[in-house]
Amino acid sequence: MKRLFVTPSLCIGCRTCELACSFAHTDRESLLPGKSRISVFAFTPEVHTPIVCLQCDTPACGYACPSGALTRNKETGAIDLIEDKCVMCHNCVAACPFGNLHLQVRSQVPVKCDLCGGDPMCAKFCPTKALQFGEVKPEIPAKPEIIPEEALTTKFSF
Repeated sequence: MKRLFVTPSLCIGCRTCELACSFAHTDRESLLPGKSRISVFAFTPEVHTPIVCLQCDTPACGYACPSGALTRNKETGAIDLIEDKCVMCHNCVAACPFGNLHLQVRSQVPVKCDLCGGDPMCAKFCPTKALQFGEVKPEIPAKPEIIPEEALTTKFSF
């Protein structure tokens, strides 16, 4: 399965990812760019990080949805919103612990990252490769480091 990887240290805050996402989700009827499903957060003027849906293994948004409008796409791995099933309760927006679901400005329909159907435009247009889309490589768990008990106590001198 592929995932969207974020490397905050490579982000320069150009917000190209936001533009690419917005244009990738242009409304076909009005031809207006859609609401970006990714946002760049500036911690300081020099430190930025892209914030995007984590496509959680146990998605709170999906569990909060009473109509089953949020389902995992077997091909892309994304949690997709099926608008025809959405009852506009906005429970999913409130349930996301990371604040990664938003409302489309005009329609008030919830929107979230759908990985652009398996070809995320944010990653494709990121000039520094802070966003990359690729295969998940299983991590080999590191051997836990044993910390001496005396290192866990804080000593203050006045």
